[in-house]
Amino acid sequence: MIEMKNNTLASVIKKSMQNMIIIAALAVLVLIFWALNPNFLGKYNIVSMAQSLAPYAIMGLGVTFVIATGGIDLSIGTTCIASAVIAGKLYMNGMPLGWTIPIMIAIGAFIGFINGILIAKLKIPAFIATLGTMMFGRGLSAIIVSIPNIFYPGGTWFNKVFSNFNGVPVGLIWVVFFALICMYLMYKCKVGRYILSIGSNEEATRLSGIDTDKYKIIAYTIAGIATGIAAIFWSASFTTVAAATGNGMELDAIAGVYIGGTSAAGGTASIAGSVIGAIMLVVIRSGLNFVLAKFNLNVNSTYVTYVLTGIIVVVAVLMDVIKNKNANKVKVEKKPKEAKKA
Repeated sequence: MIEMKNNTLASVIKKSMQNMIIIAALAVLVLIFWALNPNFLGKYNIVSMAQSLAPYAIMGLGVTFVIATGGIDLSIGTTCIASAVIAGKLYMNGMPLGWTIPIMIAIGAFIGFINGILIAKLKIPAFIATLGTMMFGRGLSAIIVSIPNIFYPGGTWFNKVFSNFNGVPVGLIWVVFFALICMYLMYKCKVGRYILSIGSNEEATRLSGIDTDKYKIIAYTIAGIATGIAAIFWSASFTTVAAATGNGMELDAIAGVYIGGTSAAGGTASIAGSVIGAIMLVVIRSGLNFVLAKFNLNVNSTYVTYVLTGIIVVVAVLMDVIKNKNANKVKVEKKPKEAKKA
């Protein structure tokens, strides 16, 4: 019992140290961009970054549960846009604006549930299953909507509640709220404990009597629900939503999760890190826009962002691989010593 408590304490300390390192790196980035262009920390840009952050951070929080199982969900970006355009089409056809909220969440939850069934019950590899639902959702939503753009209203309660309330970026408040819920689910509920256990050793978890298929489905459904919620914030912040888009959004959300310290191999998850990782990507994207504009550099900031994000993600995953190798090495070295003592 004492050893288990010590291991838990050590895990908490490691996560806290990891988060502190990421926060320090984020602070350095902010200072660099501010020094190069003081307008970077202007009120308008802070609100703009907050509006961009909310959908990506919420998607990242949801997909953290999937990655913690050792899986992946490539459909979240397309599902986010598909949820927004289908609900938006119904709104444009006369449905009350308030009904778009449960519809977006329901669409996201349904696609997440389907992903879970395909992966847990039909044993289709997560990469293939979610790639399939990504393409299916993108095509089907475009067929259903049948017009290139969906328009949500501006200046309504919808925007004020989910995006910008008189200059206050309320999306940040929502992100903190959802992060706290995810922390409770991941660290205080058996759902989170079982999901992490599946990521650490699925076979051992199954042999201990836990229905691993059930909790995999729950993980993907949580990711789907988060994607539907992200669609609400996307619609409120960017009132024109283009149908048959969303490719690439999932990569930003997943990259933020990896940067935040969640293990690509599963078994370890950092909810706070996922939010910090999303903030870092938004800061990099916005900061590069300001720097390139100030120095009149004829380079597309999106492509530069991809380069930097790719490097950061590879380094983050490489560090995770090295950490896991070292941990396994320590375990292997401990066993002979324990055997000798016995």
